[in-house]
Amino acid sequence: MGAVVADDGPSGVKAPDGGWGWAVLFGCFIITGFSYAFPKAVSVFFKELIREFGIGYSDTAWISSILLAMLYGTGPLCSVCVNRFGCRPVMLVGGLFASVGMVIASFCTSIVQIYLTAGVITGLGLALNFQPSLIMLNRYFDKRRPLANGLSAAGSPVFLCALSPLGQILQHKYGWRGGFLILGGMLLNCCVCGALMRPLEPPKKSEATKEPAEKKVKKKLLDFSVFKDGGFVIYTLAASIMVLGLFVPPVFVVSYAKDLGYQDTKAAFLLTILGFIDIFARPICGMVAGLKWVRPRCVYLFSFAMIFNGFTDLMGSMSVDYGGLVVFCIFFGISYGMVGALQFEVLMAIVGTQKFSSAIGLVLLAEAMAVLIGPPSAGKLLDATERYMFVFIIAGIEVTTSALVLALGNFFCIKKKSEEPHTKEEAAEREELNKSEDKTPEEAKVDSIEVEQFLKDEPEKNGEVVTNPETCV
Repeated sequence: MGAVVADDGPSGVKAPDGGWGWAVLFGCFIITGFSYAFPKAVSVFFKELIREFGIGYSDTAWISSILLAMLYGTGPLCSVCVNRFGCRPVMLVGGLFASVGMVIASFCTSIVQIYLTAGVITGLGLALNFQPSLIMLNRYFDKRRPLANGLSAAGSPVFLCALSPLGQILQHKYGWRGGFLILGGMLLNCCVCGALMRPLEPPKKSEATKEPAEKKVKKKLLDFSVFKDGGFVIYTLAASIMVLGLFVPPVFVVSYAKDLGYQDTKAAFLLTILGFIDIFARPICGMVAGLKWVRPRCVYLFSFAMIFNGFTDLMGSMSVDYGGLVVFCIFFGISYGMVGALQFEVLMAIVGTQKFSSAIGLVLLAEAMAVLIGPPSAGKLLDATERYMFVFIIAGIEVTTSALVLALGNFFCIKKKSEEPHTKEEAAEREELNKSEDKTPEEAKVDSIEVEQFLKDEPEKNGEVVTNPETCV
């Protein structure tokens, strides 16, 4: 691809909200699908791995756990790479890592080797694709960003519904080794998605002003100043509590149905119902979040989605038959889709475009610790009580608590800062942009909940997309 273009999101560029942004959205849809669905889809090969290596189910389950741990835990590393090299090169390397990991895994002769290849290498590759794709989506969309986030988040349930049956077909025809090899080839599509991430170029300036501007800009590899933002700290705390219980019900709902005496196929159909509802819930929620009245209050819509999810878990704990579990999966699919569509949209609104690359890495690291604690703790509770009701109740309480932390913390701690700029850097950048275009800045009415509103009031001059041979697809 030629010389590396460090697409660090210069402040002089206004999001196009369309155009090539739709290609970026398509790439983000595929990356999100692979990142979230792949760790679950790999589980269809577990039975063959158990037979071949003579191990237990808990040993094979570590493959999915390592994949998720790498996806979340390498957040700061991804942030550093993006801030140093740009989104596009990082995604191309990540796509190669994801593919090579699965290809090498198809030749492994022990489960530990699979941990290192399919788990660590592929997980790192998916992480290097997932985070930069969200950063690029944030740069290409502003007014339509809630809808864009909802559509990209829909990739997770769509790919889950597609990869699981595909994995079963591959296992039946080619065995687990052939299946891993083919899936490794499919993951090369992540490189194609990375090639779609063309960096935005700021408006052209005169030669006299170009050199001082270049000397002035110095990007931090990992900006810890986000912790000075009360909104970010509250969001990180709430998100960490949320993921303790968010992923527990989908893990245990099938076993819950089997424990009630229903057939394996009928029990597995519950996840299909959940995923199908999730596909439509995410883009619809994105459309609602983009409404003029709703968007400034998006953090409260996110809090409502978490309360809805937690309440659904509490009601699901009372299910005593298959019909009750079906109703639970329908409402859980709606609430789960709402949470998935809004979680990164709210973070973008809190920290702004310039600091999002660092903020998402730090948030994912905090969530990684909770992801590793949540499902195993629920499993130990189930072993001790032998009742799924308590597992669902604890999950519901954790998610509901996170909603209260976010809503109350935002209401009492953030609202007072409504008249202040989000950061001194953004205020200076805005003033410089207004001077460069010889326009007087308009009085901005800043809502306390969405501090990124400052960026929207910039003059309507879009940046140009880099179209030289080094950055074209």
